[in-house]
Amino acid sequence: MLETKALSASLGVEVTGVEDPFDDALIHRCVEALKWRGVLLIRGVHLDDEQQIAFCARFGEVASVRGKQVFTVSLDPTMNPSAEYLRGTFHWHLDGTTDDDVPIKATALTARQVAMAGGGTEFASTYAAYENLSEHDRKRCANLRVVHSFAAAQLKAKPDPSAKELAGWRRLPEREMSLVWRRRDGRRSLVIGATADRIVGMDPVESRALLDELEESCTQERHRYTHDWQVGDLAVWDNTGILHRALPYDRSSERTLHRSTIVGDEPFG
Repeated sequence: MLETKALSASLGVEVTGVEDPFDDALIHRCVEALKWRGVLLIRGVHLDDEQQIAFCARFGEVASVRGKQVFTVSLDPTMNPSAEYLRGTFHWHLDGTTDDDVPIKATALTARQVAMAGGGTEFASTYAAYENLSEHDRKRCANLRVVHSFAAAQLKAKPDPSAKELAGWRRLPEREMSLVWRRRDGRRSLVIGATADRIVGMDPVESRALLDELEESCTQERHRYTHDWQVGDLAVWDNTGILHRALPYDRSSERTLHRSTIVGDEPFG
């Protein structure tokens, strides 16, 4: 029997009793869960790549990069050419804050192999964080704009880079956007995380303190869910309002996840 339960007070839905992952009733529940609860988990569904693409397509257009719609997430550089940059994913972030005006709508991960220790994924709701701000803090944040950069995220992961590394990171363009994202459906969320470098026009020390304060508030236990992967698990989350990070695991681990993303339709703003 198809059943759903909350993963935490602030976010997430786990779906159990799944016999057919493409059943219309299941898909309807999943679409609603993703919209209103931010994180969708189906344990042990064991989708292959083709099925993962088909499942994601029920939520929107599946993004394709150089003809691929499924990408391997691994610290093994022979499996993932971008493995070196995955260190940045150990810090809270939203995907796409430095890339596009319209971020990806959602991300899906299927677990193919898991780490013996660590390697979970944590999620935190920036919708819930905004809703729980005091009226004073909402007014303080209302018109602030934040500069996001790839360098800011990489410096968290590697605070002592070589001059060549730092120069390479800083060659990538920065992006400026509102701290408070006023959504089409009337909700508000915060655009924060590891890429949030500085608040425009604010003293650097005060800027860093406020960004750190907001991230700490957003990621406190009541707004957070930690997922310990099992082989075959599928997790899908709203990339526009859910911060996420990988928990550390051994670089030699065979932890392997397959990732697909769903094209966004709402620009940062």
